[in-house]
Amino acid sequence: MNLSPDADVLWQWGPLKLNLTLLYTWLVMALLLLLARLATRNLSDDTRMSRWQNLLEVIVSALRDQIRDVGRQDPLPMLPFIGTLFLFIALSNLLAIVPGYYPPTASLSTTVALAICVFVAVPLFGIRRQGLGDYLRQYLKPSPFMLPFNLIGELSRTVALAVRLYGNVMSGAVIAAVLLGVIPLFFPVVMQALGLLTGMIQAYIFAVLATVYIASASTVHQKVDTSPPTPDSNTGDTP
Repeated sequence: MNLSPDADVLWQWGPLKLNLTLLYTWLVMALLLLLARLATRNLSDDTRMSRWQNLLEVIVSALRDQIRDVGRQDPLPMLPFIGTLFLFIALSNLLAIVPGYYPPTASLSTTVALAICVFVAVPLFGIRRQGLGDYLRQYLKPSPFMLPFNLIGELSRTVALAVRLYGNVMSGAVIAAVLLGVIPLFFPVVMQALGLLTGMIQAYIFAVLATVYIASASTVHQKVDTSPPTPDSNTGDTP
């Protein structure tokens, strides 16, 4: 039994390989594009709208509110990126009910790629919000001696993002496959349902953690005025 769809190579030409991970990744992206097309081909701004548009607006509104609650700032700049991450991971995991399908998120290469996207997005959003100088000064707080530790922290949380998603999705798929071979009736159905729930939870956790990292890097630290207050001339106080 292969623990990762990377091992199933469908086509190879020299160093180029097409495995199940790439195939199902392209399948998920194609389905997302198709669903987006169905939801946006007849957009309407009145109360009568298509079911696809209604579903899309519910998803976008929920994502926007969640980003606002977690990040404590304007959600619109982060919405396209966080929304894409969540929808890709969620759809990848939900399709696990299809026989013969392997979620791309059960491959370490996919989860590492997603974590690298977050790793790159964090400084981009931070520099956009704070400016290059203010963002880089964060790595020197509370002391310049903390610079290597802050850099290690950035790398370690990227690794944690990738390993957490990969481990949870892969372990669920393996357990379901083992139970299907041992007890081929009731328990695999339960495990499949639990796997779908776990997949949605992992998509939510990944999106929330990405939001926290980006929001933390994008927080503008305002300088506190420590000078003594000046008397107000209207109050009649003497200097």
